[in-house]
Amino acid sequence: MRLEKAYERMTAVAVAALHEREPERLWPMLAGTLADVCGGEAVIHKLDEWSESEGTIGTVPDAAAAELARLGDADLGLLRAGYPFAGHYAAGADRTPVSAHRAAGRTWPSSATARMLHEVLDVDHVLGVPLPDSAAPITGCLVYRSGTDFTDDHLAVAERAQPLLAAVERQRQLLEEWRRALGPAGAPDQRAADCALTPRETAVLLLLTDALTADAIGRRLGISVRTVHKHVENIYRKLGTRDRVGTVLRAQRLGLVPAPGRAEATRGRPS
Repeated sequence: MRLEKAYERMTAVAVAALHEREPERLWPMLAGTLADVCGGEAVIHKLDEWSESEGTIGTVPDAAAAELARLGDADLGLLRAGYPFAGHYAAGADRTPVSAHRAAGRTWPSSATARMLHEVLDVDHVLGVPLPDSAAPITGCLVYRSGTDFTDDHLAVAERAQPLLAAVERQRQLLEEWRRALGPAGAPDQRAADCALTPRETAVLLLLTDALTADAIGRRLGISVRTVHKHVENIYRKLGTRDRVGTVLRAQRLGLVPAPGRAEATRGRPS
């Protein structure tokens, strides 16, 4: 029952995140709850590709961000290197959450990363929660805690949460790309709100514009084909259209999606 309640709580937060119009708020909404249900105290999440010298690090709570800001280059490089998870997940396709102690065994407590985390951040254990479909470089979250290692129950909750995290991340990426294509900041969000489109419906509309089938949209967003069709029906009703082509043309006229030439230019632009 405890696992079910933890999963229900994580699901409720993920659903709320999918209705959030500002994509930069999605991970902060998820990360705090993920830390709580997995027995952690803080979470670092990856917003783009990391290396030991660059990449955007998201943190929850704010106190963790303050601690990270005080790290020197060497310590920050250790953190970014992601030992032992980078090697663990690069070795195969398995994306099951695992703690650093379980991944590295007896070498974890004496590792440079473990010593740094204990001395600088006052945590002893890390749980790797990769997104289930991520390839190299692996994208996901690192959950931190002090004291004892993460339990089997914590790992089970993290594994059940992975599809939720992936769904929210896919929507974040779509909305970020949409904003870059249509800017300035806030303008596309307001146009969607004026049409009463939810963020989830906006995501589906963007994929309709890319000529994806209902099956492909469902796979991309991690939802059923039936749910895709329901979203499409809502989009047709709100835009006053009857089919896909008419919907895309109407959306382009309203400035809800990029015109064809602009869309291609945006896709070719580095993010």
